[in-house]
Amino acid sequence: MATKDEAVAHGYRLLGRSPAMALSQANEILRQYPNDARGLRLLGAARRMTGDVAGATEAERMAVGAAAFDRALVEAAAALVDNEVPIAERLLKERLRQDPFDFTAIRLLAEVAARIGRFDDSERLLRQALQLAPSFSEAKINLAKILHRAGRASEAVTVLDELEAEGGMNSSVMGLRAAVFSRVGRYDEAIADYRQTLAEKPADATIWMSLGHVLKTVGQQEESLDAYRTAIAQRRSLGEAWWSLANLKTVRFSEDDAATMRAALDEPDISEEDRLHLHFALGKYHEDRKEAEDSWTHYAAGNRQRLAMTPHRAAGETRLVDRTIKLMNRRFFERREGQGDPSPDPIFIVGMPRAGSTLVEQILASHSQVEGTMELPDIANLVRAIGNRSSPDKKNNYPANIAGLDAEALRANGAKYIELTRVHRVEGAPFFIDKMPNNWQHVGLIRLILPNARIVDARRSPLDCGFSNFKQHFARGQTFAYSLDDFGKYYRDYVRLMAHFDRVQPGKIHRVIHERLVDDPEAEVRALLAYCGLEYEEHCLRFHENKRAVRTASSEQVRQPLSRSAFDRWRMYDQWLGPLKRALGPALAAWDDAPRP
Repeated sequence: MATKDEAVAHGYRLLGRSPAMALSQANEILRQYPNDARGLRLLGAARRMTGDVAGATEAERMAVGAAAFDRALVEAAAALVDNEVPIAERLLKERLRQDPFDFTAIRLLAEVAARIGRFDDSERLLRQALQLAPSFSEAKINLAKILHRAGRASEAVTVLDELEAEGGMNSSVMGLRAAVFSRVGRYDEAIADYRQTLAEKPADATIWMSLGHVLKTVGQQEESLDAYRTAIAQRRSLGEAWWSLANLKTVRFSEDDAATMRAALDEPDISEEDRLHLHFALGKYHEDRKEAEDSWTHYAAGNRQRLAMTPHRAAGETRLVDRTIKLMNRRFFERREGQGDPSPDPIFIVGMPRAGSTLVEQILASHSQVEGTMELPDIANLVRAIGNRSSPDKKNNYPANIAGLDAEALRANGAKYIELTRVHRVEGAPFFIDKMPNNWQHVGLIRLILPNARIVDARRSPLDCGFSNFKQHFARGQTFAYSLDDFGKYYRDYVRLMAHFDRVQPGKIHRVIHERLVDDPEAEVRALLAYCGLEYEEHCLRFHENKRAVRTASSEQVRQPLSRSAFDRWRMYDQWLGPLKRALGPALAAWDDAPRP
């Protein structure tokens, strides 16, 4: 008599030859072993192949439920809860060697891959699980999260739409969809989802905070403040909510606020994330009161903690700049003249964070021919794909692989960028803005794949910019900002690469110096519009009246008229800025020697 394992294996062999016979085999297995997960998985596959979609969905969901009684999977899930990732990985791989069709194990292994940063592997595993069980809602939720994290929000929306059509929405999934909607600029729908989630979970502090983020983005400041304060009322140690208030740049904390934050810091079970956010918020409290030493103490503490959590590798950026300069000389561009996608639509704004790029974006987005979008991830995604191209050792060979792109590949990459960004263009304007400051590292690639695109370099005093970055906690990335030395090296590499492109591609990049823009806005705005091929429009000088959504930390600042109030704020902290000045080196000397407006 065949064992259960032999019966299941025979059933899967029958699937390819006779789904009807495989269905009979599955029913026989389940007659002998009711609620057996392997038998239910076979039943789902056989029903799907015989056209019984509803029956297949029922069997797949029953198989997921039966997996809760599977000892090996329960142990693997418990290991993940305890963050014992290697143990979970070993258990799951052993299970899949025994049963490669176990889509529940595949989903858990995808979570393992995500935990250790292998997001491409996680996506591949989740899609494999969904190929085996298209109705597997937990896998769809995980896939949407991975796509959202990778900056592929429009794909995440598609997955979540499928989930909603299948009746798989709940308050947790609705919160995820709200975050995804926010990422693609569907802010009204994001707000509606958050509010519906809060109707079911009114004490959820993180959802109140997330609602505050979206309300801030669309300029509803009072409602945003109320949402953040409600989040804090639910959980006083929610550091990100305190920092979000500080990050509005228009809020001044009271002494009671400061006392509450200090008390939260003393809570024994406070998380590291909450602690560092509270340090940044308290730094802002003392800065507003001109208490430099106390302010610096908190900013420095927050930065030390953040840097310990996400170390920065400055040497890698310096090598990237060195290799780019060596590869992309004048002749390199001359030999590729006329290649790439000819679309003139994009206006890229690059530079350092906190250097006025949001202000430049707001000015351009106030023009009738230009649509502002957000910080788009699409160039970074192309860079990863190009760097991983034809790399047998799995090392990222960027920018070297650019040299191997022929005319068709350059055109295809440019066309792919235009297509990827189409989801963010809803106004029908002929031009749109991609404001991703870190794209300064990829200006050469942009010039090759989109030769008619405009590139604007937003630049600010290295000391003002450096201190502004140091006191800013970024939601993700920008690891160079948490050390004065790292920032100085990063800024120095940025200036060095931009100077190289000024030499080999003269006139192709337009520079906006923040201080000059503030002191002589009309002249600078006219020059900017002329470079972009746009007629001068008075609205661009009244950018602060623009009601468009703004996602960055400068959202409230660009809704106010120009001001010199942010100039030279670093001077109050001068005694601690020695590492920044030393790391900046020639970049600081060049700025000091430059003519002033």
